[in-house]
Amino acid sequence: MKRVAKPEGKFNVVLEDAPVPAVGPHDVRVRNVRSLISRGSELWRRYIRPEAVDPQIMGYSVAGVVDAVGAEVVGFAPGDRVGVSGPHAQFVVQDSRIASASDGPRVVRIPAALDFEQATFWPLTTSAVLWIENDNIQPDETVVIVGQGLVGSLMLQVARANGQGRLVAVDALPNRCALAAEVEADEVINAADEDPVARVRELTGGKGADVVIYAVGGRAGLRAFDQAQRMTASGGLLQVVGLYEDDPLPLSSSEIQRKRLIGGALPDSDRVAASKRSLELLTQGRIATDRMVTHRFPYRQAPEAFHFLHDHPETALGVLITWDDD
Repeated sequence: MKRVAKPEGKFNVVLEDAPVPAVGPHDVRVRNVRSLISRGSELWRRYIRPEAVDPQIMGYSVAGVVDAVGAEVVGFAPGDRVGVSGPHAQFVVQDSRIASASDGPRVVRIPAALDFEQATFWPLTTSAVLWIENDNIQPDETVVIVGQGLVGSLMLQVARANGQGRLVAVDALPNRCALAAEVEADEVINAADEDPVARVRELTGGKGADVVIYAVGGRAGLRAFDQAQRMTASGGLLQVVGLYEDDPLPLSSSEIQRKRLIGGALPDSDRVAASKRSLELLTQGRIATDRMVTHRFPYRQAPEAFHFLHDHPETALGVLITWDDD
């Protein structure tokens, strides 16, 4: 089979030959149809790194058809349409068991109303559901989501589907600001055109936001995190979701006073329930995957897909690799 690999060297993503993985007693093997590249982790923790990366962590958002199951697998059979947390490869093997509620499922059956492209968003939407649940947003609160990449946009859409708070989206790229408006952010701030801190203060009568979600990471992360602290109200919550800055975040002791700070999801979060909610939102069309997918590359052009996603953030958001084009 073919799979995406990352040997030594920055930006060195390749397509390589590998044996079709064997199936253990609890495993499900999936013939890949679509896989989604996650810009944050796959670019900043894989693509740009000088060291080689294990092919098993090259990707985690796959949708396809069950090809084989182990002797002790329950609930899955060949021919089932599934979403799976696995790498970019023609065949993916994953353990069908759920270790604990906090770990959640690694493979799920796709509802009939869900297509393969929508299903690739299941893992990231599950995380977005968890992160929003952790924020305990009240109806009258102002929520600012700094960064409108895949993660920030999904968090905005989950909060909107939940009917939670006044939602303010912040980004510096016009394409992402346009998407935020389309998915019904109450306010959209283009940080390239105006000071987002001053604008949030203006929107909240000088108070600041009740909840600020930092979902940037990467090159722009340091400045954005500083702004996120300054736009958080006294008594408010600052949640750190963005990663991969490669430098310490500038936590200001004066700005963080009388504010709560949490990172990602809490340890006791129920990922099983979040997974079910994710599939529900996707099936209901509450997540605008059709608008979020901007480009598709056949698997033989997988390296070009990574290069394009890295080089063109002004146009590329959800980049899919298609595996059924032979």
